[in-house]
Amino acid sequence: MYGYDQNAGPGGHQGHPGHPGQHQQGYAAPQPPYGAGDGGYAAAPGYAAQAPHYPEPSPPSLAEAVRAFTSGSLAVEDFQHVFATAKIYCPRGENPGFLALHDTQQPVIPLFTSLKELRRYAGRESKYFTVTGAEVLDLLPTGYGFVLDMEGEHRMVVDAKAVEEMVDFAMRRMYG
Repeated sequence: MYGYDQNAGPGGHQGHPGHPGQHQQGYAAPQPPYGAGDGGYAAAPGYAAQAPHYPEPSPPSLAEAVRAFTSGSLAVEDFQHVFATAKIYCPRGENPGFLALHDTQQPVIPLFTSLKELRRYAGRESKYFTVTGAEVLDLLPTGYGFVLDMEGEHRMVVDAKAVEEMVDFAMRRMYG
């Protein structure tokens, strides 16, 4: 077994910790006697006691971040971090790539925070693909903005200049 002396010691025992004549390689923390400790409940010899696991608070969903950002209660940097790591739903056509809307002041790509929001816009049987927000920033054509949740309660338009700023922020954060 890994981490134990494989040579047979006195008594012929081979590779089993706790037998006389066997030596563990590396550091082993001293174990309290079995049954000692918290009310008589201790880890069995050879097993480390584990602290209770408390889950990390989950970051806000992208929809929550959009609501918080548009209401002014979330900083730009915090929104950009949530956006970069979020799953984005994108409607798709027959050809690979983003669908673009050109009947706006500048071309925009419709993006959605959930499949429900995409279906509200594009219909129940619409085709879609998913990417992360960071991938959106990487793949978005120059000069294009995007709209998050076009039919949603908290629609958010990000123009091409703001997209460039998001890309610059992501680059500084990643590369310093």
